[in-house]
Amino acid sequence: SGSHKLNSAIAQAYYAKKQGLKGVTTETGAGQWGTALSMACAYLGLDCKVFMVKVSYEQKPFRREVMRTYGADVTPSPSTTTAVGRKILEEHPGTTGSLGCAISEAVEVATSTPGYRYVLGSVLNQVLLHQSVIGLEAKAALDKYGVKPDIIIGCAGGGSNLGGLISPFMGEKLRGENDYRIIAVEPASCPSFTRGKFAYDFCDTGKICPLAKMYTLGSGFIPSPNHAGGLRFHGMSSTLSQLYHDGYM
Repeated sequence: SGSHKLNSAIAQAYYAKKQGLKGVTTETGAGQWGTALSMACAYLGLDCKVFMVKVSYEQKPFRREVMRTYGADVTPSPSTTTAVGRKILEEHPGTTGSLGCAISEAVEVATSTPGYRYVLGSVLNQVLLHQSVIGLEAKAALDKYGVKPDIIIGCAGGGSNLGGLISPFMGEKLRGENDYRIIAVEPASCPSFTRGKFAYDFCDTGKICPLAKMYTLGSGFIPSPNHAGGLRFHGMSSTLSQLYHDGYM
C-alpha cells in the first residue's frame, strides 16, 4: 500500500469479516489509508466505501485510481451524496475539505447502511496499538546493531505513525529506564499540538462522533490545502495528547 497503514487495515478488515459484515466505510486524506483498507477488503471479500478529502482527490489522481482498482468506491469529500456533506458545502462553498469532513460522511453512510461499519485509520487507541509494530521493528533493528537513539522524531497528523513509532521507547521512558527526547512534527497549516487546546471535542466536522479529550483546533477548523493530505486533521490521538500535556514529548 506504500505506507504503514496496512498494519491496521488488515486487522480491522479481518474483524469486520469475522463479524459477518458486508462492508466498511472510511475517510482518507492523501490516500494511503484508503489504499491500505481497499487492499485488505479486496483480500477478505468486503465492500469498501472511501470518502477522500477533495483537495487530495484532485491532487493525487493515481492514488484514488489504485483504490478503485482494488474495488473500492471513492467519493471526493465533502460531497452531495450525504446530508452532512451537503450541509458542509452549504456553509463552506468551494471548500477543499478536511479529514473531519470525510469522517462525518463515512460515519453517516455506515450508520444508514445495513451490514456496514465505519473504521478509522488513525487517532484511536486500537490503531496506535496495531501500529506499534513500527516501533517494535525500529527498536529491534537498533538493538541488533547496539544503537541507542538520543532523539526520536515522527510526523503527527492524527497520531498513528508517531504513536506506533514511539511506543516501545515511550514505555522505557515512562518506566524510567531511558530518557529519550521525543519530537512530534506537525504541519504549520494544522498545528494541533502547538496551537490547539487540550479539551473534549468532536473528531469530525459534522459532530457525529463521540467526544474525545485531545489537542484540537476545533472540529469546524478546515486547514489550508497542502500536499500532506494525511496530516490535515484538527485533532490528535488522546493518548499522545496526554503524553504531550504531561511533558513526556
